[in-house]
Amino acid sequence: MLGASGDLAGRLLLPAVGQLLSSAQGPAALTLVGAGAEVFDDVTWRARVAAAFATVQAAGPRVEEIVAESTYLTADVTVPADLQRLLDACAGAPAIYFALPPAVTAKACAALAQMSLPAGTALVLEKPFGVDEASAADLNAIIGAVVPEDQIHRVDHFLGKSTVLNLLGLRFTNRLLEPLWSADHIDRVDIVFDEPLGLENRARYYDGAGALVDMIQSHLLQVLALVTMDPPASLYARDLRDRKAEALRACRVWAGDPVTASRRARYTAGTIEGRGLPGYADEPGVDPARHTETLAEVVLEVDTWRWAGVPFRLRSGKALAQGRKEIVITFKQVPRLLLGLTGEAEPTRLRISMGPDRLALDLNINGPDDPFGIDRVTLDADFNPGRLPAYGEVLAGVFNSDPTLSVRGDTAEECWRIVDPVLQAWRQDAVPLDEYPAGSTGPPTWSQ
Repeated sequence: MLGASGDLAGRLLLPAVGQLLSSAQGPAALTLVGAGAEVFDDVTWRARVAAAFATVQAAGPRVEEIVAESTYLTADVTVPADLQRLLDACAGAPAIYFALPPAVTAKACAALAQMSLPAGTALVLEKPFGVDEASAADLNAIIGAVVPEDQIHRVDHFLGKSTVLNLLGLRFTNRLLEPLWSADHIDRVDIVFDEPLGLENRARYYDGAGALVDMIQSHLLQVLALVTMDPPASLYARDLRDRKAEALRACRVWAGDPVTASRRARYTAGTIEGRGLPGYADEPGVDPARHTETLAEVVLEVDTWRWAGVPFRLRSGKALAQGRKEIVITFKQVPRLLLGLTGEAEPTRLRISMGPDRLALDLNINGPDDPFGIDRVTLDADFNPGRLPAYGEVLAGVFNSDPTLSVRGDTAEECWRIVDPVLQAWRQDAVPLDEYPAGSTGPPTWSQ
């Protein structure tokens, strides 16, 4: 685990290892080796691992054995000699997890390219994968010279197995839905990930990324691919990833105009759930001159026979009034309201929540008091939860040598191709940087 002393490792990766060890999907044998620039001795490191495991109630002889045998090496992971020391500490085929900033990951991969790696070595890379389409292609070339594509796991925890299978199961096992899943019947699609959390001490990463790169370029485009792809022949890696790649190759900014098809904003001081929050520009570690956005919206089109003319709005923001993490499929209105009915018939909407995974269908029915009036009802159900949380699923795929739920190299490049025109327009200030108070629903000038 490169970058083992960082926030990602302590908050997500180590707890996920603990959960995996406590489940039936855990690897038969595992040695945990941490590495980073910080100086830890093994006692300090093992206490950190044990504390992370305790947050998910991971316990038992096997967990205790992993903790007791875990080691930490202070290393510059961009230097081949230091990486060789790490590999020498591994008894089996290593899975190298890059819990590092993108620039450091690229340098570490370049160092690995100079080395002879053990057979079966897997590389696990966090998003963002590069900083634009060209750098993603360069990084693909580097790591492609190190190990084969099926041993590269580009992590997107939104692709946890339960979320993916729930969405695909809903689409492709219900005769009621799939015939309607096209521009003939669907008016628009919204994929939204709003959260009340602010920066939360992540300025070092987030101020160089922003909402567009942090969420839309990676996570939400992966969700869009699952919503829009044609039925795969199977759920095996090649078929599923081929269909996702086809959908993303057809995706582009609405009408080819990133200025009119995108919006950006950042939060000012406000209050969320009784807690005061400073403005983003005043957060420690933030450079206001970067004009980093904390709320981003982009409207895209998928230029295929199935989806021609349907707008896909992808939105993600921080420090908003409430968390909203859902896919909203809005169907077209009926051609006309029957004579004699009163009221206004709203469009049928299918809402698929992400975390917790939940399904809701908004329909029009006759009202309880006036049978000629139109009323609204929601049918809802919970999806079955997965056996593991998202990062546990990621690690299980790595240990099982299963790349099905990881992002393929060509797909990673396509995601950058889609958003690069928007990023360029924003850097040129062709799209204004609006503001909204923390704890609000967004800028008052935006239609909600």
